[in-house]
Amino acid sequence: MVQIVDYELFKVPPRWLFLKIETKDGTTGWGEPILEGRADTVKTAVEELMDGYLLGEDSTQIEDLWQRMYRDGFYRGGPILMSAIAGIDQALWDIKGKHCNESVCDLLGGSTRQRVSVYKKLIPDEANQIAELATDAVEDGFTTLKLLTTYQTSPLESTADIDALCEYFDVARDAVGREIDIGIDLHGHISTTMVPRLLSRLDAFDPMFVEEPVRPEHLHLFERPSNCDTPIAFGERLYSRWEFRPHLEVGRVDIVQPDISHAGGITEITNIGSMAETYGAQLMMNCSVGPIAYAASTQLSHHIPNAVLQPSLDERYIDAYIDNVDEFRSENGYVTLPKRPGLGIVVNEEGIQDHAGNVSDWRTPTRQYDDGSLVEW
Repeated sequence: MVQIVDYELFKVPPRWLFLKIETKDGTTGWGEPILEGRADTVKTAVEELMDGYLLGEDSTQIEDLWQRMYRDGFYRGGPILMSAIAGIDQALWDIKGKHCNESVCDLLGGSTRQRVSVYKKLIPDEANQIAELATDAVEDGFTTLKLLTTYQTSPLESTADIDALCEYFDVARDAVGREIDIGIDLHGHISTTMVPRLLSRLDAFDPMFVEEPVRPEHLHLFERPSNCDTPIAFGERLYSRWEFRPHLEVGRVDIVQPDISHAGGITEITNIGSMAETYGAQLMMNCSVGPIAYAASTQLSHHIPNAVLQPSLDERYIDAYIDNVDEFRSENGYVTLPKRPGLGIVVNEEGIQDHAGNVSDWRTPTRQYDDGSLVEW
């Protein structure tokens, strides 16, 4: 028995929450239980789960502990609970890997690839910035780009709006050519009425994928246009295999995108990946937070056979928190698995302690249409 005896949470810049779990023999495991803009809420949920279900328990019994956290409170699912579970789950796998002197990937059954392709996210404020952002990324070695549109549409998209969104993609394609894969993230901003028209237009530019064309609550209404064969990626705001299943069953989603810190962690995303594989869907890890989550994503991307991509490392504050960060930086558009146990990270706890608490209460930006009504971030 590897008994859990203590834990500690660190809220650190720029907007992250780190969890350290300690066992009786002094082994520590790290996780990242965070929901952007809701760090304090998730922190409370982690404290409730740790105090109620994990202290005093055997850290090696990961599946049993996961089931208790998910099911024993009667109410289940949702972004807060699943993000809290995710970070705890990451830390438990980190502990188990250190005890077994194996990487999490090897504990799960080993690697299915030698390296994982990573994409560079492009977030231009204006269309005239796209070409430079794209060419800079390619010069840095990236062969896959993801364009996040920030263009402000009207509430019901006009022809001019659709033209502008297509121009964003056209500029990126023109800057880097057809040898570079480009996906586009619509961030759920497009109305269900107009998204078929936009997808039909974008199809002409051969996107690698179109991500989150509609909001998650409207995904059941989404129908792919008959003249569009671009893969649809979705899932950073879905939190369990049960939420993914109905969309996989009817072929709405070609690439699932569970977030390592929001969708129940390593344990649940392994299940989501296996289920997606049975429907012929690929998995593209989403990781919108910090380095511990990125390390967990890298372990899963090397193990899950239908994994295809993951985002590049967020470099902010990274050197202050992780000593072996160079082992996670991509080279020529790929990342490889560190030859270390657990998640593969060497945490700089002194750096984390120095920065803990020195962070503003970050919230998602408020956006508005020209008429003053709310636009989602």
